[in-house]
Formats: sequence, C-alpha cells, structure tokens
Amino acid sequence: MNLTKREQCSRERERKERQRMSKENFGIVKVWEATVRKSQAITKKRTTMSVAHADDDEPGPGQVYDERVLSNGDFYTGQWVENVPNGYGKYLWTDGCMYVGEWHRGRTAGKGKFSWPSGATYEGEFKSGYMDGKGTYTSCSGDTYKGSWVMNLKHGQGTNSFSNGDYYEGEWRRGLQNGHGRYQWKNGNHYIGQWRSGCMNGNGTLIWSNGNRYDGFWEDGLPQGNGTFRWEDGSFYVGLWCKDGKEQNGTYYPSANSDGNLDWDPQEVFAVDLNDCKVCPGEKVLIFPSQKMFNWPGTEGIGRKGYDGHVRPKRTSTDGKVSNYSWENGEDGSFNGLEGLGNLQLEGSVNKGNGTQQLRLKPAKKQGLTISKGHKNYELMLNLQLGIRHSVGRPAPMTTLDLKSSAFDPKEKVWTKFPPEGSKYTPPHQSSDFRWKDYCPVVFRTLRKLFKVDPADYMISICGNDALRELSSPGKSGSFFYLTNDDRYMIKTMKKAEVKVLLRMLPAYYNHVRAFENTLVTKFYGLHCVKLTGATQKKVRFVIMGNLFCSEYAIHRRFDLKGSSHGRTTDKPEAEIDPTTTLKDLDLNYIFRLPKVRFQEFCRQVDRDCDFLEQERIMDYSLLVGLHFRETSFRENGDSDKEGAPRLSSTDMDQLLFDPIRRASVKLGINMSARAERTVRRSDWDPQLVGEPTGELFEVSIFFGIIDILQDYDISKKLEHAYKSIQYDPTSISAVDPKQYSKRFRDFIFRVFLEDT
Repeated sequence: MNLTKREQCSRERERKERQRMSKENFGIVKVWEATVRKSQAITKKRTTMSVAHADDDEPGPGQVYDERVLSNGDFYTGQWVENVPNGYGKYLWTDGCMYVGEWHRGRTAGKGKFSWPSGATYEGEFKSGYMDGKGTYTSCSGDTYKGSWVMNLKHGQGTNSFSNGDYYEGEWRRGLQNGHGRYQWKNGNHYIGQWRSGCMNGNGTLIWSNGNRYDGFWEDGLPQGNGTFRWEDGSFYVGLWCKDGKEQNGTYYPSANSDGNLDWDPQEVFAVDLNDCKVCPGEKVLIFPSQKMFNWPGTEGIGRKGYDGHVRPKRTSTDGKVSNYSWENGEDGSFNGLEGLGNLQLEGSVNKGNGTQQLRLKPAKKQGLTISKGHKNYELMLNLQLGIRHSVGRPAPMTTLDLKSSAFDPKEKVWTKFPPEGSKYTPPHQSSDFRWKDYCPVVFRTLRKLFKVDPADYMISICGNDALRELSSPGKSGSFFYLTNDDRYMIKTMKKAEVKVLLRMLPAYYNHVRAFENTLVTKFYGLHCVKLTGATQKKVRFVIMGNLFCSEYAIHRRFDLKGSSHGRTTDKPEAEIDPTTTLKDLDLNYIFRLPKVRFQEFCRQVDRDCDFLEQERIMDYSLLVGLHFRETSFRENGDSDKEGAPRLSSTDMDQLLFDPIRRASVKLGINMSARAERTVRRSDWDPQLVGEPTGELFEVSIFFGIIDILQDYDISKKLEHAYKSIQYDPTSISAVDPKQYSKRFRDFIFRVFLEDT
C-alpha cells in the first residue's frame, strides 16, 4: 500500500519515539541484567504492540514475555499470563525499590530478591508477597540476618551478624530473639540461654571475656531470682538476685586457692559488669515488600490488608496445605492467633503402605504434686534443700579423677547438725532441728564432675525458690520419688539395704561410668540421710539421680521393660492411660528401629552395662523407654483441631528438632531419632512379649536408660524365686539369678530394638 509523505513522516516519528522509550527503559533495568541472564536467555522480537522475549523453556499456555511501563511510572519485564506476571520477572518502583524473581498470578511467590533504595536487600523465599521461608536480609548498615521468616518477620531458627561486631544464633519469634539462643559480643563476652522479646529472659549463662560468669535466671536482660556468680579462680556467690539491692541476698564461697573477696558487692554486676553487655537492636525495615502496591492493567492497587494495612491471604505451607491463621494486631497491639511455637498443632501422617493414618494422643502434662506449705513432707523438703546447699557449697580441695580407695569406704561419711538458730557452719532456718549425713562425699563430688554437672546449676535446681514435686504414688518398693521443678533431677527415698548395695558396688560403678561415657545405667549424683531429732529419731535416706526424661519435648509414651511376663502389665484401664502412665512388657505395642551406627553403639553398650550388673550380682533392673512422637496430631480427648489453628508439617518439625544448637543434646539414649513400628499380638492371651510388626511406622525421638540397679540377688529374692517357680513358669518371673536375668534381658531388648534398614 502506497503511503503519503505525511503518513511516512508520522510513522518515522513514532518509530523514533519508541526507540527513545526503549533506551530509557534499558537504562532503568541495566543494573538487573547480570542477574537476569543467569536464569534466562532472552532474545528480543519486536512487534507493533510490545517487545516479546523467548526463554530456554517453552512458555505455558497463554504465557508471553513482555516489557511494560505502567500507568504510575513503575516498570515490569518478564513473563505474563492473563495480563498479570506469572513465572519469572522483575519489577521496579518509582521510589527505587526493586524485585527480581518468581511470580504467581500477580504476586511475588517463590525465590527472589528485593532491593531497597537505601542499599538493603532480601534474597530468599516469598509467599503471597511476604518474605516467608528461608532468606537473607542485609541492611544498609551491614546487619545480616540469615534464617527463617514468616510473614515479613524473623521467626524460627536464624543467625544475625550485627554491624557493630556482635553476633546472635538461635530462635526468633515475630522479629525478636525468643527461645534458646547464643549472643556473642564483639568484646568476647557471650550469653547462652533463654530469650524473650529480644531480651535475656529465663535460665541462662553469661560468660565475660575475663573468665567470670553468671549462671541463673534473667528477666528483661538483668539477673533476677536464683543465680550464681563465679570467678575464674573457682570462688562463687550463690543467692537471690535483684536490681533493687534491698532484696538481694546470698552467700559467698571462696575457693581453696583464693584469698577471698569478702568486700565484693553483688550490685557491681548491675552497675559495672553488665555495662558492656547491651544487646544490639539491629536496623528496622521501614517498608516491607508486601506493602508495595502493584499496578497491573485493570487491577491497579492490588494489595493485602493486615497488620501492615494489607489484605491477608490464606497461607500455604511447603507441602501445599492451606490454613487461615493470621498475626493481626489486637487492640492492645499484641498479635492474635499464633502464640509462639509452643502451641503449634502438628499435622503429620503415619506411613502405612500407600495410605496414611493419624495418631491421636492425649496432651502431655507435668508429673507430680508441688510440695507447698502444709504438705506432710514440706519440712523434709526444706531439710533436704538446706543439706544439699551445705554439701555442695562447702569449700573442698581440687579433686582428681583418680580417687584413693579410702574415699569409697562405707564409713566415709560426714554428719552435720542443723539447729534452727543456725551455727558456725550452717544458716538459721525455719524447719525443725535435724542432722544431715553425706555418704562418700568425695566420690559423689567427683561423679558430678565426671558427669559434667555444674555445682551452681545443681544447687539452683534442687535448692532454688521452686519447690520439688512429689510423684502421685510411691513405687512398688515403697520408695517415694521427687522431681526438681526443672525436671533435671529425681530424688528417691531408699531402704537401708539399698544404701548398702550402692556403697558396696560404688568402686565398680565409678570405674564403669568413667570408662564408658555413654553408659545407659542410672547416673547417681549424691547419697544422703536426714535424721530428725526428738522422740521420733526418724531417718530418711535418699539418692539423687538424673531424670532420663528431662527434655523440652513432651514424652507421649513410656515403657518399663524387663523381659519377663508375669505381672508385667499396667493395672490401669485403657481410658485412664495418659503420657505419665508407665506401661510394661505386655503393654508394649512397638518395636524400635535405630539407624545403623546408633544401633551398633546401642548393642555394644547394653552388653557392657549388663556385664557390669551381672558381675555385681544385680538383677530386677529395667530399660526405661520414652517416646516423643514427631508426627502427631495432638487432640485432647478426641476433640477436633481448633479451627484456624496453625499446623506444623513434618519438614518443619525436622527443622525444630535437629537445628545446630540442639543437635549437641542428642546422644545415646537421649533425644535420638528413630522409627517406632506398631506391633499386634494375635490375642489378649498371646504369651509372646513382642508382637507381630504391622508396617505402621512413626517418626519419634526416643529416650532410654537402665534403671533400678540397686537390687542384688539376696536371700529374699532367692526365696521369691523358689516360691513363684512352683506357681508360675520360672522363665516368666522377674526374680531369677543375675546371670539368667542378664541373658533374658538382652535377648528381649535385642528383639525390641532393631537396625533400621
């Protein structure tokens, strides 16, 4: 078609105008081109309507590549579907903010990079426009956070390197340090412990670069409550801490190698020592990517409302499940809905062929009744705490691990009087007059050192402000059990015969636990006696042991396994069984599959421990097993999940259970990853101890150890064996010769624990 000269001139002007605009656009986006070339090979194909591109991958149905200058001046180039970005693209706002990465139906979703005009950047995962998932944020001042994000906020595990040289590694919640974490100051000081809302809060340890340290409780970044300050020379101060000096009180214990520092004032910690331990607040993000508006043709002003003024979408997890929870601000400025990771409901599945099955369990709760004033054993608890504080805090010479035989002499004991008015060596107290006995104090002090128990932590756990908890009923032996409030230690009352057995086997026990660091036998930390004065002259002997189930994870099932069948079932009806119920051999409905390396280590250690107990003529011991089901839908009394409650997928659970900070706590018998396979017996009268595997597999964290190791094969057990052998199958009863008991125990345990293939 012939064109007039005027039309030719008009079209020439339009062509030049398009070239000019294209050059301007190129100038805007040239800073991105290096990034874009890594993921796309773009070839330009000019048309009269737009500038389209070809990618290495074929476009999907209706998908094109396009560059557009939007009506408000923003610029986008990349993939489009149905008139909105979908795929890979880059967006530049007129204020200088920029996003390069993946899109889904007009929103940033997937992996991408967001840049602020200040120079700050975020590179990582996005969901529905939010920084969400794994990502790294670098501020313009140089602060760098690398870790988990949820809806624009640091939440989960993460590390933060501050521009002033400080460093934090640990848990975050809603943008602030919360949970367990480690903070390292540039000057060499560091804190390891609990955090809340960005402050040191809870139980923790601060170590100064000069070797001094504080172990104890914190509140809003300051020592508050029970705590211990220790000097590098071994001296320490134990007491109740408070910034208000009037409420501060405690006791100073000089070390054997120290001249003492009796003029030291605990308030110096607040006034001087903590001056160099300020937590860096970091740089705040002034505007989040989700707050940026998009102006697509026909959909100008797309956004989302919520705590940042945007419409909040449904939230999709990594496994594709959708939930409706939100973190919207309440009227008081607090967040509604999610209250930290502690109450997250777990949505997991159990592998069963090609199908899935959920496991329902009652929620775990703390064991025992707190011993408060008015309890029949309240005074006994006070006496115990006074005695422990005296025994552990008493200055003693440095001990080596090579002890003299005299230290194990059963006659090696120390009596101390505790009059209510106090004495030269004991403080005044409100309890009745009593006497305190320490058995083999040097041996147990060395055992605590061998087991890496810090004296101050030990004292705080047992003797702090928090009361002990008494378990609801005494054991079969008639002994009473008490737990410390932090669940670290269990205290058991003992018969005189049990004390004699422990003292007799103490040298062999010491050598065994020293030789085998991963031994499964009970850890003993102290053996003591309280003798009440007056008409009763009552003696209460007790041993302090480690609590096998001291864990931040709930124990959902516990089993006491001996390898015998007579009487080995719980007497509770099914409806009353809860996570605190200890089930027995005939109640066992699982076998446990351990990873190959752990299984081999487990077998070796069981053999060693059983050999030791057999040589000491010990029998009637058990393997105590605790299970934390990692893939569980927690429902109380069968109620349905609360509507809109956040759920945690099994992938996220792995992140929580096996982060680097907590991995150090995993060792043989403690917080081990395993699989529990459900078993069934052919009938209720089936005599077999181990049922048939069903193929139902549960991901668990497993805890186990050998307990009740103070029963020797004495005359009473021999008589019990003779009597019961007449009535029952001799192989089914617990009271058998130590050699036979050891063999039967091992055979049974190695049928219950298998290598995971």
